[in-house]
Amino acid sequence: MASNRSDIGRRTVLRGTGAAMLTGTLAGCSDILSLGSTGANDNVVLDLPEEYDQRSEADLPYPIHGEELPAATAPAPLHDREVSTREFVGDRHVMLTGIFTRCSEVCPRLVEPLVQAQAASIKDEFADEFAFLPITFDPEYDTPEQITEYSEERGADLDIGNWWFLRPESRQRAEEVTDTFGVLSEFVPEDDREMENMAWVHNNVVILANADGYVERTYTREPPNPATALEDVETLRERW
Repeated sequence: MASNRSDIGRRTVLRGTGAAMLTGTLAGCSDILSLGSTGANDNVVLDLPEEYDQRSEADLPYPIHGEELPAATAPAPLHDREVSTREFVGDRHVMLTGIFTRCSEVCPRLVEPLVQAQAASIKDEFADEFAFLPITFDPEYDTPEQITEYSEERGADLDIGNWWFLRPESRQRAEEVTDTFGVLSEFVPEDDREMENMAWVHNNVVILANADGYVERTYTREPPNPATALEDVETLRERW
């Protein structure tokens, strides 16, 4: 991706969310319009996304259909080691998103497709084909203990070996990691919040990448319907 994508996207995204942040309509999360995709190629198996023609010319902050999943490395405290988003290439498909756990509205809806896909992977015995990577951009609050509690509350299985919750070492490093995937966030000082848990404004990004390391789907705007995301997971497996 172009090196200036995050800077361009951050200015656009956060300029659009500032007013809503102050009016308290986001509860710490913002629904950001997406533009989209560069187009299908031989590296992907899912069909072209909707609105492909309009999206293909846009300069976007996140990787899109047919592009390589970017590399980023961060500690995964539930596994007690660092994990790279590219280490699963050649082995597992990947689903990832960026969240903060004290978010009570949009973030649970961003995690839910990962949780449901993981549940299906266990039920249908393909758990070793996927890696699920929620990434926090709020590491000061999201301690290893908080990540464990949150994952269990959301219904994730922490014992099956495919739930890799990434926690960058600092707020600055978290911004670097999540910006890599077009998850753009801004901290809200406590005095400016309408509610205590409105600690961040951010856009919504969930990425599904295949085992060759190419993005099949980037869900933006609203968090994806878990059933839609699961259908894409199943289609990816069938065509792989």
